[in-house]
Amino acid sequence: MKFTKMQGCGNDYIYVNGFAEEIAQEDKPELVKRLSDRHFGIGGDGVIFINPSKDADFEMEMYNADGSRAEMCGNGIRCVAKYVYEKGLTDKTDISVISCGKIKYLELFIKEGKVDCVRVNMGAPELRPENIPVKVESEEGQYQKNADDKSVAAQQESIINVPIIVNGREYKMTCVSMGNPHAVVFMDDVADLNIEEIGPYFENHERFPNRINTEFVKVLDRKTVQMRVWERGTGETLACGTGCCATVVACILNGLTEQTVTVKLLGGELEITWDREANLVYMTGPAVTVFEGEC
Repeated sequence: MKFTKMQGCGNDYIYVNGFAEEIAQEDKPELVKRLSDRHFGIGGDGVIFINPSKDADFEMEMYNADGSRAEMCGNGIRCVAKYVYEKGLTDKTDISVISCGKIKYLELFIKEGKVDCVRVNMGAPELRPENIPVKVESEEGQYQKNADDKSVAAQQESIINVPIIVNGREYKMTCVSMGNPHAVVFMDDVADLNIEEIGPYFENHERFPNRINTEFVKVLDRKTVQMRVWERGTGETLACGTGCCATVVACILNGLTEQTVTVKLLGGELEITWDREANLVYMTGPAVTVFEGEC
């Protein structure tokens, strides 16, 4: 099987051409775990299969490093755009990519015949708790029992700056879905955060039925924030595109930034804009090919 290792701001995935490689669906989770292992495999935050699609130009079939299926990855989808253009699967600079039934639209910026960066229309942010999903806490301190329990959820349109107790400590979270679930937590300092300790507690907290990606954010000024991220099924990564989008939406909802923000990550920077009038989030950033091989 041929593969290409790619990264966006250090968020690295193994890419497989689903047009050429035939892999049984039931074999993919174990294959993903083996390939993603940084000691015994290729190493990556997961694996992305690039497949044909009847509904878009391409399908992005994405898996986390633990073999679990993921709905969306902002850094990953930019690399998909670079892959299909530079491999000659398309000559278009405006393409559509579907992942878990949702289509994203991408604009490719070409420099000397190569994709230099990609702007992605990430769509509208989802704020309703039941659609993220996140269980809502009632005044009596009880959580929804399941997603069908609308008695509490119907009373709450969003989760903005809401308390949550994690491992005995209270945090304030703002929850957003960008096709996958995020909890954004603002902090005075993120550089010294022990994310390896607190990350799993957030990820597996009872309020998140599908687990959660957690962004720990320090606002530097009205146009710049610093972010670290704990991704469900993977752990801390150097970047998370959907997490950056969720972060900027959370910043704006809490009155902390302007509508266009530079998000500083361990692996680089992304520019995020939330067009409130159109209710669309745009992400612009790099896509880089690391190496190719066969296994």
